Amino acid sequence: MPRIHPTALVSPDATLSEDVVIGPFTVVEGPVRLDAGVEIGGHVSISGDTHVGEGSRIGWGSVIGADPQDLGFDSSAASGVRIGARNTLREYVTIHRGSRDGAFTTLGDDNFLMTGVHLAHDVHLGDHNVLANNVLLAGHIRLGRRAFLGGGSVFHQFIHIGDFAMVQGNAAISQDIPPYCVAHGHNQLAGLNVVGLRRGGFDADTRADIKVAAKLLFYSGHSVTGAVALAEERAWSDAARVLIDAVARPSKKGVLTR
Repeated sequence: MPRIHPTALVSPDATLSEDVVIGPFTVVEGPVRLDAGVEIGGHVSISGDTHVGEGSRIGWGSVIGADPQDLGFDSSAASGVRIGARNTLREYVTIHRGSRDGAFTTLGDDNFLMTGVHLAHDVHLGDHNVLANNVLLAGHIRLGRRAFLGGGSVFHQFIHIGDFAMVQGNAAISQDIPPYCVAHGHNQLAGLNVVGLRRGGFDADTRADIKVAAKLLFYSGHSVTGAVALAEERAWSDAARVLIDAVARPSKKGVLTR
């Protein structure tokens, strides 16, 4: 049987695996689904169409599945939150549900969200990302995999953050961050995340190809359109092609290039 603290309130509509742990004064409201090995701390609120994958842990005071902070939101919308396996959400993490019928705010697997992280409506995270304390992601942001976002960094709605990106603490970002790149300050690039690429298992030849692509895209003196056109004239590794495609087809906010 699930281990539910006597002060917790769990809706009869919720579905709990047998080994779920729920801490004191936590409220599980509505058709929430908690898979095997999920641990919920105290004073947590989980509501609505929220699914938490196996082995995930949600820390003290977190709020998962609440309505979006969107003045035009219709609270009757059938939306929710999807959290994959083995995610760690520390204290006071907030994740809001999707903003329209059929929309979900989603996390992949093995993410680590530190204290005070906020994911707004319709945010989508990949796998193995680390978000440090008080990172704030506005609505509709897409974050790839194995990125690191420094503490207190804030991100404007609708942007894309690429795989293996790294962002300095207290940065303010309102355009796409290309894959493999380091961003800092106010919409500034600081080159490639060389250490992250090495740790991520990219071999020397692939890293060299990514460096050549980055030099052409960001430091050749060409416009973005011109640099992409030049890049299309030669063959690239699959990894370098990911970088080129991200610059060639950014979100409507545009992409950081310097």
